[in-house]
Amino acid sequence: MARNIAFYFLMLFMGFCLVPSLGDTNGQILMRFRSFLSNANALNDWGDESRLCNWAGLLCNNQTFYGLRLENMGLSGKIDVDTLLEMTNLISFSVINNSFEGPMPAFKKLVKLRALFLSNNNFSGEIPSDAFEGMKILKRVVLPENAFTGHIPESLAKLPRLLDLDLHGNNFGGSIPEFQVKDFRVFNLSNNQLEGPIPPTLSNKDPSSFAGNNGLCGKPVSRPCNIASKPPTHLGEPPTPTNKKKHHIILITIIVVVAVIALTSIVALLFIHNRKKRRNSQPILGQEVNSRSNAASFNEAQSLDLTSDFKKGGEHGDLTFVGKNKGGFDMQALLRASAEVLGSGNFGSTYKAMILNGPDVVVKRLRHMNNVGKEEFFEHMRRLGSLTHPNILPLVAFYNRKEEKFLVYEFGENGSLASHLHGRNGSVLNWSTRLKIIKGVARGLAYLYREFPGQNLPHGHLKSSNVVLDNSFEPRLTEYGLVPVMNKNHAQQFMTAFKAPEVNQFDRPCEKTDVWCLGILILELLTGKFPANYLTHGKGVVNSDLATWVNLMVREEWSAEVLDKDIMGRKNGEGEMLKLLRIGMFCCEWDVESRWDWREALAKIEELKERDSEYEYYSSNTSEGDLYSLSVTEDDFSFTATSVLK
Repeated sequence: MARNIAFYFLMLFMGFCLVPSLGDTNGQILMRFRSFLSNANALNDWGDESRLCNWAGLLCNNQTFYGLRLENMGLSGKIDVDTLLEMTNLISFSVINNSFEGPMPAFKKLVKLRALFLSNNNFSGEIPSDAFEGMKILKRVVLPENAFTGHIPESLAKLPRLLDLDLHGNNFGGSIPEFQVKDFRVFNLSNNQLEGPIPPTLSNKDPSSFAGNNGLCGKPVSRPCNIASKPPTHLGEPPTPTNKKKHHIILITIIVVVAVIALTSIVALLFIHNRKKRRNSQPILGQEVNSRSNAASFNEAQSLDLTSDFKKGGEHGDLTFVGKNKGGFDMQALLRASAEVLGSGNFGSTYKAMILNGPDVVVKRLRHMNNVGKEEFFEHMRRLGSLTHPNILPLVAFYNRKEEKFLVYEFGENGSLASHLHGRNGSVLNWSTRLKIIKGVARGLAYLYREFPGQNLPHGHLKSSNVVLDNSFEPRLTEYGLVPVMNKNHAQQFMTAFKAPEVNQFDRPCEKTDVWCLGILILELLTGKFPANYLTHGKGVVNSDLATWVNLMVREEWSAEVLDKDIMGRKNGEGEMLKLLRIGMFCCEWDVESRWDWREALAKIEELKERDSEYEYYSSNTSEGDLYSLSVTEDDFSFTATSVLK
C-alpha cells in the first residue's frame, strides 16, 4: 500500500514537471530554438503564431509545419537538438551556408528526420561512428564544404533508405565503408583524404565522385590497387640516399621552372609593349583588338586580318546586307573599327566592333559551315535577315568566302543571359526580370517555329549564352537558324539541340527538340545552375545533366534546394516560380510523346504572373511524408506525382 502511494506521488510530481514542455506549441518551441542562435536577425519575423507558416525558413504542407530551411542567413551559435526533438513533425532540416562551427550536433535523436543539409558551414572534428544510428528513414545527407575529419561513420553506411550522400570538401580519411544502399541518386566523396580500395558496389559511380582523394584505388578511378606505393619519409626521420637524390632532382626542377617562367614573363612584357605601340597607332578590326580584350585573344584577333582578302574587290570583298537595315557602314568602315573580343567558342570567335560614326555591331566568325553551295548559303542568309520580331536579334549582314564566313548582328547592350545568371558581371536577376526574359525567349522561339514550319530545328542552338539582353532586359535570340548551313558532324558535336535524348537514342532531332532546349533554359534560369551536359562534346546527355538533377530534387523535397537563392526572397512569387519549374520539366520530358510542343509551352508561360495565385502543396504519401508536387487551384493547370514524376 505504501509503495503504491509513493508511486502515485512520484507520477504526480513528474506530471507537474512535464506539463509546461508538453503544452508548448510549435511556435513556442521555435522561439526557444531561436534563443540558442546568434546573429539571428533573419528570423526577426518569428513571433505571430497565427502566421507560423509565413515565418522565414519554415516549410509547411497544407499549413502544417514539417521542416526548417534556414539557409544563407549568417546564423551561428548552438543548434539545440533537444528543443527540435519536441517538434514531432520535423522531417527536414537545412542550415546551408551559415557560420555554425564545432562538432556535428546529435541529430540521431531526431529519428523521424528524412533530410539533413549542413553544407558550407564550419563544422569540424570526427563524427562519431554511431552518429546516424536509429535514423532508419533518413534519405538525404548533405554535409559538404565543412571541416569534418576521421572515418566516414559506419552508422551512415548502414542507413537502409539513403539515396543522396554528399560529403565532398571535408577531411574524411581512412577507407570507404561498404554501404548498405547500392543505388544512389546523388553520391559525392570528392576532395577528402580517403584511401584504400573503392568498394566494388561503388565501382559504377562517376570517377568525379572520388576526385581529390589521392589514396584511393580501384574502379572507377584510374589507379589500380595492385600497385603498392612506397611509404613516405616521416618527419624527423633521416632521409635515405634515394630520398636525397629525389630532393636534389626536385630542387633542380624548381630552379629550372622558375627561370623559364621569369624568361617567359620578360619576353611577354616586351611583346605586349610592342603591340601596344602598334595598337595605339591604328586600332583596326582586321588587325588588332583594343585594350579591353584579354591577352589570350591576341592570336585569334591576328587571324582576323581580312585586309588582304578584300583587295580583290567584287562580291567576295563586300558585305552583303540583308533585310531593311543597310547598316550605315561598309566593309572598310568595319575593318577600321576598334574591336573587343566577346568570346571564342566551338563555332569560332565573337567580336564587338565599334564603327566610327556608325553603330556598334557583333561580328561572329563562323567555321564549319561549308556544306552548302554559294547560292543556297546566300538564299538562307537573306531569309534569316528578313526575320523581324522583338525577341530576335536581327542579322544585319554577312560575308561569304569558301574558307570562312562572318555574320554581323545588331549589338545587345546588356550582354548575354549567361553572363547575368552565372556571375561574370556581378549582377543578380530578380524574379520579375527572369519571368520577363523567359516570356520573351518563348515568344521568339514560337516566331521561329512559325517562320520555319518545315524544319525540325528552327533554332538549333538555344542556350543562355545565345540569349542577349537589351537595356531594358528584353531578351533577343541569336545564332538561330544555322542548322541547314552547318557541317553536320560539327553540329552533332557542339550544338545544344543535339544533346536532346531523342538525338542520343535515334540519331535524329524532331519537331519538339528545340522545346527540350527551352526546358533546359527554363531550369537554368530558375536554379541558377549551368547545364553540365553543354560542356561535353558529342551527342547525348550525361548523367549529371540539369534536367536529371531537377527531377531528382522534385522527387524528394524539391523545395529545399531547387530554386536559385537569389529569387527565393520574394515569397509572393514562389507559387509562380514553381509553375514555371513544372513547365520546364514538361518541356524536358525524355519521352517525346509526353513532351509539350511549342504551342503548349508558350500558352502556359504566357499565363505566368509576378505574384502568386492561390496555391497549395500536397503529399502523395502522407504516411511516408514524401513531398512530390504542386497542385494549383486557380485553373486546370495542376500536376500529379504520376504525370510529373515517372
